[in-house]
Amino acid sequence: MKAKEIQDLIDFISNSGLAEVKIETDEFKLSIKKHSEAPARVETSVAPAPQASTPSSNPAPAAPAAPAEAKDESSKYVEVKSPMIGTFYRTPNPDSDAFVNVGDTISKGQTVCIIEAMKLFNEIESEVSGKIVKVLVENSQPVEYDQPLFLVDPAG
Repeated sequence: MKAKEIQDLIDFISNSGLAEVKIETDEFKLSIKKHSEAPARVETSVAPAPQASTPSSNPAPAAPAAPAEAKDESSKYVEVKSPMIGTFYRTPNPDSDAFVNVGDTISKGQTVCIIEAMKLFNEIESEVSGKIVKVLVENSQPVEYDQPLFLVDPAG
């Protein structure tokens, strides 16, 4: 399921009056909960896509929102990318500390930021364990689908 399809589904559910929806397939899990006094929150996780049997120069599975090797001179680092279009937030609210900072060690599945899309706050989880080397996006900045958000040293 593509980010646009997810956003369309979220919009449809928001207008339907449902308070909670859960969808699970072999490829992904989607849970949407709407609270009356706060914006709805979406949690998604993407399973690795089945890999074709053809040989590939990149042994990592190519799944949406999966980190990919950086293409610049720091190719030993892995990028954590945005799975959707929205507004990037480093903190859960303005009075809180950032989810992660440069130098922090993270583990796979750890929340690293929030992306707001269509008034829904989506927790973005890391697909890799390692050490945060660089934050590539400023707080409250708009981000595009597949835009790199963080550089992670998997050896760290």
